[in-house]
Parts: sequence; structure tokens; C-alpha cells
Amino acid sequence: MSGLRRPYAALRDRKTRLLLVNDSVTWIAVGLALGAVVVALGLALFVLYSLRRASSPQGSQRPADDSRAEELSRALESARVDAERARELAGIATTVDLDAVLERALQVASRQEGVDAAMISLPRGEGENGEPLVVTVGMSADEAVRQPVGGPSSAKAARAVRIAYTYKAEEAQGAGDLIRGGVSVPLRDDENETIGTLAIFWRGGDKEIPDAELARLEELALHAGPAIENARRFRQAKQLADLDALTSLHNRRYFHETLAREAARAHRYDRKLSLVVFDIDDFKAINDRIGHLAGDAVLSSVAERLQSVVRGADIACRVGGDEFAVVLPEAGLEEAEQLYKRVQFAVASRPLGPFERIRLSGGIAELRPEDDAKTFFERADEALYQAKESGKGRFRAANGRA
Repeated sequence: MSGLRRPYAALRDRKTRLLLVNDSVTWIAVGLALGAVVVALGLALFVLYSLRRASSPQGSQRPADDSRAEELSRALESARVDAERARELAGIATTVDLDAVLERALQVASRQEGVDAAMISLPRGEGENGEPLVVTVGMSADEAVRQPVGGPSSAKAARAVRIAYTYKAEEAQGAGDLIRGGVSVPLRDDENETIGTLAIFWRGGDKEIPDAELARLEELALHAGPAIENARRFRQAKQLADLDALTSLHNRRYFHETLAREAARAHRYDRKLSLVVFDIDDFKAINDRIGHLAGDAVLSSVAERLQSVVRGADIACRVGGDEFAVVLPEAGLEEAEQLYKRVQFAVASRPLGPFERIRLSGGIAELRPEDDAKTFFERADEALYQAKESGKGRFRAANGRA
């Protein structure tokens, strides 16, 4: 067992070191950017103060002084805008939460002049079930699924991709808020590898995007790309830390954290929550007869079949040894009983490789108003032991139903 876990531990250590280095570089870059902005503002304020002091003894405002004051005022406003943008760009990289990084980048993109919506697409399977992750701001879900998610990733010499829309007459009539155009630029990591695309869109009518605006979008992509990749790696490392190395189910620590969170949420919003705890019958005898390595293969196969029958919203975990648990949000005792029966059938209906058929005992419980996560788990676990004492290969509910 320890030999199986060592590669995962080494991988986590390497990822952790990589994230620490990336975070240090990020914060240094943020500090330098903000420092440059502060210096620029300080110089502008000093020059303005000097001019006003030089003109004050004359007692009158000369046209040349007025002109210089106006120019300096414009320069000061420009410096303020640049400072605000620098702060926004630097803020993208101040977190390693992927959702927060994406949200901040989209907010900066949507604030560009003439922009009505923005989209980031990550094709590396960051979404559910390995699908590309697409996040948007300023457009509905129906609009989002119709937008192109590609970009100039396949043509590295391309600076950007222009997106134009032509609608059928019946669709366009009276629909002045339809998306009419957009532009997409690549998102690249620190090694200049394309990791996705950033796109902005406008409504109402077609337009050309000025070079200055395109440059601002590219500047945003330059900052957002490495920040997104760093957050993506952090999420992957965290997911590895939350997984059991043998079964690839969520581990014991994640189970108890999730159970506490879901119990609190169910109490807060008066929602149902159920829990099923499983145990492989006579697993010690199986281990003694066929050996621990083969026993590990049994555990892995049981976990695979368990995962194949849970709902998408259910959280399947290995609690420890040969004990498994599934947290069922928005579900009562009937749904928990059905899940136990599905898992029992999936495991017992056919042999696990060369081994005999396996049966499971189960304990189920539904959250009560007086429950916290600890008592909730204890009731389900006690029901499991009652099931094993009553003959195994069956379940017991915490309220006595079987």
C-alpha cells in the first residue's frame, strides 16, 4: 500500500514547490508594477505642485501657464487611469483560486470601451466530465453556447481572430441587442504555450476594434494567461490531495469536510441530505486468503463500480480500509436506499476479476434537525454495524427501517 502511494506524494511535492515559486514570482511582479505606478503618480504630482508654486507670485494666470496646467492635468488623469488598470491587472494574479482568476480577468475585459460581453475558454478539460471550461460575462447561457470558443491557437503567427455575425432577417428584426461582432486572442502560459482564448464581443452594430484597444486586450491576456495556468495547476494539486491514491475516490479528510459543509447548507436552507456508509463483508478473510495486493485490487474494483452508479451530485468517498461512504445532497431515505441497492447489484452481480462475488453491508441515515456532521455520520455508521450483525449483505436505516 505504501509503495502505491509514494508516486502520488512525490507528485504533490513537486507541484507544491512549483506553485510556491510561481506565487513568489507573481507577487514580485505585482510589487514592481504597483511601485512603478506610485513613482509615476508621485512625479506628476511634484511637477504640478512646482508649476503652481512658480506661477503664484505673479498674481495672474498667463496663457502658457494655463496650457501647461491643462497638459499636466491630462497627464495626471492618464496616470490615474494607468494606475487603476495596473492595479486591476496585478489583482488577477493575487489569488490561486481558478474561479476568482477567471472572474477578475473577465471583469477587466468587459470594462474596455465598447465591450458588451467577454468570454474565456479553456479546452483542457477543466469543466465537468472533462469538457472544455467556458466562462462568460455580459451574455446569457443561450448566447454563450452559440459563441465560438476557438482562437488563433493553431496559427501562432496570428495576432487575433475577428468574429463577425450574420443573422436571418426574422431573427435580427427588432433585436438590436444581438451580438454583432467580437475578437479573440490567445491565452498563453509562462512557456508561451496556448492554454485557451480570451474574447470580447459587442452588440448593436458592426465596428472595427482600434489597435489601441486590441493592444489592451493582448496586455490583459498576457497577464491573465500565466495566472490562469498557475490557478489551474493549484486546483489539480488540491484535487490530488483530496483523492485516495488507491481508489481515486475522495479521501477521508475530504469526506468529513464535505459532510460538515453539506450538513450546514441543508440546515440553513431546510434541504434534505442523506448518507450511505458501505463495508465489504468479510474483507479480512479475503485479504488473508488472496493477499493484500489482490485485496487492494478488490477495493479498487468496488470503488470503480460504486462510482459508476452514483448520481452526478453525489460525493463518493473512501472513509478508510474497506469502508466507503456516499453523501447525497437533496436526497431522502428512499433515494439512499435505492443507491445502496444499485451499488449492491453492481458489486455482487458479477465476479470481480478472478475473485469470488463480493457483497456489501450498508447503513443509511437522513439528516435530522438536531444533527451535526459528527452525529449524522455516527448514526449511519451505527446502522452499518447493525446490518452486519443481522446477517451481512443487507442495509439498515438509522430509523430502523430495512
